[in-house]
Amino acid sequence: MKSRAALLMEIPGKWEVVEVDVDEPRANEVLVRYVATGLCHSDEHHATGDNATQVLPYCGGHEGAGIVEEVGPGVTMLKPGDHVVTAFIPGCGRCRWCASGMQNLCDLGALIPKGAMLDGTYRMHLDGRDVAQAAFVGTFSQYSVVPELCCIPIGKDIPLQTAALVGCGVPTGWGSAVNAGGVEPGHVVIVMGTGGLGINAVQGAKHAGAVRIIAADPLSFRRSRALEFGATDAVGSIEEAADLARSLTNGQGADVAVVTTSVLKGEHIAQAFDAVRKDGTVVATAVPGQAPSPIPLDLAQLSAYQKRIQGCLYGAWSPTKAVPALLDLYRAGHLKLDELISRTFTLDEINDGYAAMYEGSTLRSVVVH
Repeated sequence: MKSRAALLMEIPGKWEVVEVDVDEPRANEVLVRYVATGLCHSDEHHATGDNATQVLPYCGGHEGAGIVEEVGPGVTMLKPGDHVVTAFIPGCGRCRWCASGMQNLCDLGALIPKGAMLDGTYRMHLDGRDVAQAAFVGTFSQYSVVPELCCIPIGKDIPLQTAALVGCGVPTGWGSAVNAGGVEPGHVVIVMGTGGLGINAVQGAKHAGAVRIIAADPLSFRRSRALEFGATDAVGSIEEAADLARSLTNGQGADVAVVTTSVLKGEHIAQAFDAVRKDGTVVATAVPGQAPSPIPLDLAQLSAYQKRIQGCLYGAWSPTKAVPALLDLYRAGHLKLDELISRTFTLDEINDGYAAMYEGSTLRSVVVH
């Protein structure tokens, strides 16, 4: 079948909307008609070359929601008409990590850079060339064939435009505070960068009972929105945040600092490291560039003060657990999702959506197919 999709033809480059061919689903795959996809910064990292894809052409998008149109042989968990949220990491259920409850670290994630299906072949094509799909799912296309393991069924009461956000940004940010950071009632938390990930780290820290949540962002729009989503304080820099945290804790510093900057750099981790107390935790969630970025740490603090630097992928929890849990919180009024969507765009306007992200005038933009 034919589908319109936003592709990268070169890196660095802009998203180009073209018509592609999409095959029928094979064994253990489904055809999804996407209704909406979030414009996550991670996809734009491929366009800029900060984290370039290995295969071109490349169909972006890993944060989406849609409707199952067709199922391939062997599919048992889904049927046509089901509403689904995509998971950019499949969970095989059998590897060491899945068996340990860490589906976000499933060994199948090693196949993501190739942009193919789990069998190593492609389902999307442009003029006879294979097209790589972002994280198996390629949500920047109206239709994509997706592994069954990358689809999480959801209730039809949730608007798909809203549900798309729990495919990446919300669980990643929320879990950065709650799971990776281990925020507890009474904690003082710094969130460094309050865009699409950081704003949800703010929500997670609030839900976990943090008594003070300090949002650090140079953009006034994001600082003001952070206060609406649960931050108690909003400042323009990590230095200001660190000073405030120390003033609140008799000079000790924050319990947890979550780093969700636009591009992760070693200096960001070092700044957050200096801002946390003894036995404090720094959570590194932002996507780094490809160039090495040394971390200028005070090693005495690392050993003698027992501080921790914790990496975080997908909020350090399993997608099949995270998505229904977050949507239940949304239903109960404990999680803001609709309010995260600053603007919607058509697929043809995808570059405008990313331009708005760079301007700092949005928290999360959504393309509605």
